[in-house]
Amino acid sequence: MRMNLKSLQDRQKWEEMGFKLPDYSVEKMIENTANNPEWIHFGAGNIFRAFPAVVCQHLLNSGIMTTGIVVAEGYDYEIIEKSFKNYDNLTAAVTLKADGTIEKEIVASIAEALCVDSNNEKDWKRLNEIFKAESLKMVSFTITEKGYSLVRGNGEMLPDVKVDMENGPENVHSYIGKLVSLLYTRYKSGEKPITLVSMDNCSHNGTKLQNAVLAFVKTWTENGKAQEGFLDYAKNKVSYPWSMIDKITPRPADAVIDMLKEVGFEDTEAVVTSKNTFVAPFVNAEETQYLVIEDDFKNGKLPLDKGGIIYTTRNTVDKVEKMKVCTCLNPLHTALAVYGCILGYTKICDEMKDENLVTLIKNAGYKEGLPVVTDPGILSPKEFIDTVVEVRLPNPFMPDAPQRIACDTSQKVGIRFGETIKAYMKEGTSDKLEYIPLVLAGWLRYLMAKDDNGNDFELSPDPLIPELTAIMSEVKFGDNSNAHKAVAEILERKDIFGVDLKEAGLDDKILAYFKELNSGKGAVRTTLKKYC
Repeated sequence: MRMNLKSLQDRQKWEEMGFKLPDYSVEKMIENTANNPEWIHFGAGNIFRAFPAVVCQHLLNSGIMTTGIVVAEGYDYEIIEKSFKNYDNLTAAVTLKADGTIEKEIVASIAEALCVDSNNEKDWKRLNEIFKAESLKMVSFTITEKGYSLVRGNGEMLPDVKVDMENGPENVHSYIGKLVSLLYTRYKSGEKPITLVSMDNCSHNGTKLQNAVLAFVKTWTENGKAQEGFLDYAKNKVSYPWSMIDKITPRPADAVIDMLKEVGFEDTEAVVTSKNTFVAPFVNAEETQYLVIEDDFKNGKLPLDKGGIIYTTRNTVDKVEKMKVCTCLNPLHTALAVYGCILGYTKICDEMKDENLVTLIKNAGYKEGLPVVTDPGILSPKEFIDTVVEVRLPNPFMPDAPQRIACDTSQKVGIRFGETIKAYMKEGTSDKLEYIPLVLAGWLRYLMAKDDNGNDFELSPDPLIPELTAIMSEVKFGDNSNAHKAVAEILERKDIFGVDLKEAGLDDKILAYFKELNSGKGAVRTTLKKYC
């Protein structure tokens, strides 16, 4: 069975294949959205298709919403053609359950799919029409943290950003430049209010978006490319709420493709675009999902809270993020990543069958993290971590790898472990920590790029790898004679750990753990067995 609007008329066949279908008139939804668009989303990737689009579908099914989503892609235009238009904007959403079963649904909530390309006359005209609409309530984004950046790592302005700032709203090419040009259209059509919601997985995402938008607006108003009132509009009639999103949507999995083929679903071919984006007519994702959005809307808000999304205060969004990043998910991921690489694992779910590693993350999470966790009030930290340990990480259908999670660890340990250490320092008990120091010692052992048998393995990308491996190169496998000097040099880096580990009383403990981990072949396993 091919996936298109015409084939959906054969409901019986789709249901026999095990698919849930839309319970609303797709044609009527498309018409309603065309006439009164309420929601446009930038970023046509898997997280959008597996989460916000599915929430919208369920709200359409229940009659709570009558309009769908306009999706717009501003980076990889091929996605629109190959993942949307070829299939009448339908998506097969496959939910991978921890018990090995899957749920399948044809999602039809996407009413239009457009390229955010000022050179695409038809789509650009339509985007400007949408931004003029009084009905438009929300513009949301999943464009990755890089999408909000206006400068390179060295602080130099990106070339297309520089050109757009100089030239003004016409013929824009940078992602934020195109967005602000569309905002300018909305401003000129009556200064209509709007809310821009970043749903990207980065801290204080709304502020990142706001700063990027205002940088353009200020430049354009100062150099005369936009009316002076545009700045006041962007500050006061546009809101930029914070949000926290959590849902794993990996690349199309071979096991899922096999299951879909088995039931007669024919559109299983995954395509890699010229910009190296993996796209397919279906998305596979875990069942667990969270989206918490600051309740700050300028033109009314969509009833997403009726679909499981939580509206709350900025402070609460911040607390939810800290709960996840500092205690309940990310530190456990890092622990599994560094030890998984050393022990030769390639799947997180396989690590969750390792008694020692499970004990390590449970103790780091429950015993040391939860007593000082930031409790947001709207979600239970205990229940959150329960789900992580019992459902999410062991899910055999989630082909996540420790090698991927280990990327950029030097940029992560400060927030993932430093905040917890600080909390214990306030109580004067940080020297009593056992498992978080063991994770940090594991990371130092990982930096030697030797597995537990002394064989070389490739470290994951990390901007500090050259610097840190040069320090650790003084330490030889199974020989700790130079360990103290090398380990101490890294441990004194407050810029990495976010805290003074010596002041916390943990530097000697981490060094002692490291020496045990580097005492010869099988020493990592022996050490884990000893403490876990």
